Amino acid sequence: MQIAISGNIGAGKTELTRLLSKHYGYRAISGPSEENPYLNSFYEDMRRWSFNMIVYSLYANIKQLAELQATGESFIRDRSLYDDACIYAPNLQSMGLLTTRDLTTYSKLFEMTYSLLPKPDLLIYLRGDVPTLIRHIQKRGREYENSIRLDYLTNLNNRYENWANEYEGKMMVVDIDEYDFVERREDLGLIINRIDAEINGLFANTK
Repeated sequence: MQIAISGNIGAGKTELTRLLSKHYGYRAISGPSEENPYLNSFYEDMRRWSFNMIVYSLYANIKQLAELQATGESFIRDRSLYDDACIYAPNLQSMGLLTTRDLTTYSKLFEMTYSLLPKPDLLIYLRGDVPTLIRHIQKRGREYENSIRLDYLTNLNNRYENWANEYEGKMMVVDIDEYDFVERREDLGLIINRIDAEINGLFANTK
């Protein structure tokens, strides 16, 4: 069983991954973004290093997913490949930090490599309004997130919505304006009940 959790900055992906991993006994997986050797260079000169950063991220994520798939182990993953390919890379291009030519090349690499791996059995999309995201970001107090601009979060939110409307796999949408799964145990229980129903449906489809 492979579950991936997607959503904007501040949506609660890491926390929900932790809570669901504890409940189901599935392995909790974080994307290997911190190991990207281009990350510091990217923040120093985004236009120069954006292509290098996203291509290495694609390589690292494909490698991680292939290794996990080979184990046959059930896991819940904080973020999916779609976050980079369908949200952040196009957003870099719209900001003038990635050329159209480089985005096209990256998109072709993504389509070719990701087609070799199965889609998540269930993708959970954490949907939330920008004020909710800002409140979460402020609450967790990460210094490097203090400079995130309102229009940046808004643009990402719009891209997430467009992508979610076009996604062809099995997706469950969780409205974080309605569900506070961190502070309210009953809300987490409701989400788990929905996941159980989705998972049972997946198993039913294989019979």
